[in-house]
Amino acid sequence: MAHDSIVIKGAREHNLKGIDLEIPRDKLVVITGLSGSGKSSLAFDTIYAEGQRRYVESLSAYARQFLGLMEKPDVDLIDGLSPAIAIEQRSASRNPRSTVGTVTEIHDYLRLLFARIGKPHCPKCGRAIASQTVQQITDSVMGLAAGTRIQLLAPLVRGRKGEYREVFDKLRREGFVRARVDGKPCEVEAAPALDRNKKHTIEAVVDRITVGPRSAKRIADSLEIALKLGDGLVNVIAGDQDEVLYSERLACPACGVSLGELAPRMFSFNSPFGACPACSGLGTTMEIDPGSLVANPDLTVNEGAISFFGDPMGHWIGAQLAAVAKAYGFSLDVPWKGLPQKARQILLFGSDKDVRIKYESASNSSVYEFSKRFEGIVPMMMRRHQQTDSEYVRYEIEKYMSVLPCPACRGARLKPESLAVKVEGRSINELSRLSVKAARLFFASGLALSDKERTIARQILKEINSRLGFLADVGLDYLTLERASDSLSGGEAQRIHLATQIGASLTGVLYVLDEPSIGLHQRDNIKLLNTLRQLRDLGNTVIVVEHDRETMLTADHLVDLGPGAGASGGRVVAAGPPKAVMRCRESLTGQYLAGTR
Repeated sequence: MAHDSIVIKGAREHNLKGIDLEIPRDKLVVITGLSGSGKSSLAFDTIYAEGQRRYVESLSAYARQFLGLMEKPDVDLIDGLSPAIAIEQRSASRNPRSTVGTVTEIHDYLRLLFARIGKPHCPKCGRAIASQTVQQITDSVMGLAAGTRIQLLAPLVRGRKGEYREVFDKLRREGFVRARVDGKPCEVEAAPALDRNKKHTIEAVVDRITVGPRSAKRIADSLEIALKLGDGLVNVIAGDQDEVLYSERLACPACGVSLGELAPRMFSFNSPFGACPACSGLGTTMEIDPGSLVANPDLTVNEGAISFFGDPMGHWIGAQLAAVAKAYGFSLDVPWKGLPQKARQILLFGSDKDVRIKYESASNSSVYEFSKRFEGIVPMMMRRHQQTDSEYVRYEIEKYMSVLPCPACRGARLKPESLAVKVEGRSINELSRLSVKAARLFFASGLALSDKERTIARQILKEINSRLGFLADVGLDYLTLERASDSLSGGEAQRIHLATQIGASLTGVLYVLDEPSIGLHQRDNIKLLNTLRQLRDLGNTVIVVEHDRETMLTADHLVDLGPGAGASGGRVVAAGPPKAVMRCRESLTGQYLAGTR
């Protein structure tokens, strides 16, 4: 019997009245009844608690110290239990780094996809970049029409100021005869004197050759020399006009921006290798909110309009404010709302020129006078917040701060180099901003991949599509993958965990769920029921605390607790298939399901 069912004897947890019950294993079981009748006491505080407790007890003493042991429920016997997982109606992780994508592991597979088949672009100019071997560059050059006269140039200096006499000296010593300086050819021995205050570009002419059937080896050798001399870059000039800059590194030949090897950690905002350095991957920063600084716009600055400083007169900040007002010709005795917009901007964000500041100490024993730019109230407060060691000062400043999108990454969380890698013209952040529904359409439309890329990405795309499908099946296709976990409702978080469990494809597990249908449209409720059946069909026992009619009718086994709530509840009124419960005259739930009440 224990192999086919979960046997409970003498359950007395909370208001349960020593109930005896047999629940079939590997079935969809719904526990229902009035609010307070003991549903959660039976499902969570008895069945789940004992299943979890036994599982933890089976682990080593070392593992148990990290998990904590649940108290044994008040029950005489429970037999036939499996390792238990509870999926309750509670908010997901409060970690600000947790998103729908990370919880469901979709983001992990996206990172893998971008690392394997992503197309890197320059984060500055946007052009596609790729690393090329000497052989690939040779093949490209040999693809020119036979008889084409080419020059191979090694870039030594690219758009930098200086005289660079040592560069020409080195070229002479190494036997180079020709160079190109700022686009003009010259002899190395007769190199022009360069203005140290202007930017210059210097290239060494490594070879001049005509493309032909016998020139491939010489071109390859010269390219190898040029790439070594030019630090991975070579400029190929064909004829009189065409120039192509090749790179053997993953770098933009025009901007000089280099990208490291594409790896999954490069696309993780939880890793220093991928996270935006300005916000450390949070996508938001704490910034001073200028609107919160002025508590009462009817007051003047001298009357304390800027609440952080109060009355500034007689203080160091007051001397600065007076100096900047004098320099720009406005008064601090005019109500804040009457000040010109330019004056407000200067006070809040600083001056664009030096102002003469005169400050007398409180005892009038010392007078300080000097010129400096006015920092601005907002930058001043930000600096103090970052530099102070006083928790009190930091706390006071944070009263005037708000969480705003990071100005560097604009909420994307990643470095510019990571965001410049594209799949089908989209960055990983752009895909994360899609809803589950839109993301499914994007991946279902068929990516334009080469045969090699398709082979590499096949399993990754399969995992992404299956997880997106699970989210859609539980009615969450409207969520975006970047949605923060701490912004989800309890029901949304529960259904995400449900989708994750289906994706895990575990078998022989006891799942206990708390009213998963709350808040769902009827169309989405049907999807949810299909998901619960799918979880059962994997070989799991699914116990659901529920009031929904469709869910109860779908159940393989229905348990009705009651007959009342609180002290009047805690008994099994009816148990069995839904049709059997509907025939039970004592079951109020059965009567409603049968339509007789």
